[in-house]
Amino acid sequence: MAAFRRWKEQRLARADESRKGSVDEAIAELVQLLNGQERFCTTSSCAGRLLLAQAPARGFNGYEVQKKNCSWLMVTHQLCAKEDVMTALQKATGDTVFKFEPFILHVQCQELQDAQLLHSVAIDSGFRNSGITVGRRGKIMMAVRSTHCLEVPLSHMGKLMVTEEYVDFLVQTANRKMEENMKRIDRFYNCLQLALKTELSMSNSPREMIQKTHSVYTHRRKRKPDKELGVCTSSENKEESETEDDPETNLNIFF
Repeated sequence: MAAFRRWKEQRLARADESRKGSVDEAIAELVQLLNGQERFCTTSSCAGRLLLAQAPARGFNGYEVQKKNCSWLMVTHQLCAKEDVMTALQKATGDTVFKFEPFILHVQCQELQDAQLLHSVAIDSGFRNSGITVGRRGKIMMAVRSTHCLEVPLSHMGKLMVTEEYVDFLVQTANRKMEENMKRIDRFYNCLQLALKTELSMSNSPREMIQKTHSVYTHRRKRKPDKELGVCTSSENKEESETEDDPETNLNIFF
C-alpha cells in the first residue's frame, strides 16, 4: 500500500503529456473523484471527441487512423456542425478521415478487487467493452471503454470523395453518439459514487462484497438479470448496451 501511494504521488505530480495538456472538462469531476481514493490513480483519459484526421503523404494504412504522424484538421469534445467539418476539409491536402472516439479512461488500481469494482460500475453504465489487465509485475490496470465509435474516410489526396449532404448526415450521426457518450459518462460518475458509498456502509470486506454483488465475474457467459449484476442499472442502459456492444468482450484479465 505504501509503495502504491508513493508511486501515485509521483504520477500525479508529473505534467500532463497529452496534446491538450489537461483533463477534459466533462470528466474533471470524475477524475478528481477517482484520484481522491487512495486505491485508484488515473493514467490517461479522454471525454470523447469528434475529429478530422489527415494522414501523412503516404496515406492511411487501409484507412486506419494512426495517432502517430497524423495531423488533426479539426477536433472538438463538444457537438459540431457540418460547417466545422467542411471548413476543415478545405485545408486538406491528403487523405482525411472523420472520426467519433468515445470516452476512454485508464485507471491503475491498488488491488484486483478495486479494479473489479470499477469494472462492474463501467459495465452497468454502458461501457461494455471495459476490461482489466494484470501485468507480470502485478500492475493492475482497468480500462473503461465502449464500442460506439465512428470512422469514415472523406477525402483522398485533398479531393472530397463524398457529397456535402453525406457529410451533414455523418455529423448528425456523430453528434447523436456524442450525446449518448455524455449520458454514459454521467451514469458512470453517479454509479461510482453510489458504489463507493455502498461499500463504506457495508460491514463486510470489499472482497466479500464484490463476490456477493458482482456476479459478472463468476457468471460471465450466463449473465444474471441486471438488478443482480451491479450497483446501478436502468432498462434504457440495458437496451442501448446490448444493441451496440459485444458482450463477449467485456472482461480481459491476464495473469
